[in-house]
Amino acid sequence: MIRARCFAISTVISTVVALLSATGAMSAASAELSVDQVGALLKAASPAKPADLAGKDLSDLDLSKLDFRHAQLRGTSFFASKLVLADFRGANLEGANLNGAWLMGTDFSGANLTKASLLSVVILGGEVKKMPVFKGANMTGVKMIADLPGADLSGANISNAMVGVNIKNQGMGQMRTDLNGANLAGANLSGSDFNRSVMNFSNLRGSNLQGVSFYLVRLAGADLTGADVTGADFTEADLDGTIFKDAKGFDQAKGIDRAVNREKIVR
Repeated sequence: MIRARCFAISTVISTVVALLSATGAMSAASAELSVDQVGALLKAASPAKPADLAGKDLSDLDLSKLDFRHAQLRGTSFFASKLVLADFRGANLEGANLNGAWLMGTDFSGANLTKASLLSVVILGGEVKKMPVFKGANMTGVKMIADLPGADLSGANISNAMVGVNIKNQGMGQMRTDLNGANLAGANLSGSDFNRSVMNFSNLRGSNLQGVSFYLVRLAGADLTGADVTGADFTEADLDGTIFKDAKGFDQAKGIDRAVNREKIVR
């Protein structure tokens, strides 16, 4: 049994490394600043003059519980860093590298994560059992493959994002974003790719789903009440018990006739 577990863990690690390498998302450089230096800069910051760490390489550091509120972090690398319970509310993380970062309990509410990369982030393990929070965050154009069951992304802008997996390699194809039971109420997902994600029982009430690709997505029990699904593609999606009450543009949605369990849609 131990040997089997070790093999499984090794396989997962190899897959993650291969995925990050294939996307050019790995960071080989060492951190430019120490934990103490980062902490000192954050401590000296004020609402009028927030900390400026834009473009810095802060990879593989333990920055847990630090206060990054409103900090300038455009293009900053947090590759494989521990950001457990860190506070990024209102911070500018445009184009930041968060691949492989530990995000247990991390708060990104209202943060700017435009075109940031969140591939294979860590949300399990250790003493903290909280999901990261992305409430009201700007995640336009983000690249994300993550396990975020039950996470709060309500009101977030996740438009034109790559959240799905389109890699044909079988090993990598097993990776997918988990948004089971996530709160996406009022979120803007328009134009995004959620291919192969799992979103069972997710809350998508009142969300903007125009042009979203839900190809092979599991949406069993998901609540799309009042959502705008104009041009959304549900080809081969699992719609077992999916709620479309008062959904806008249902007749303009694509692939409903090729969806799994389409006869169990609730309208």
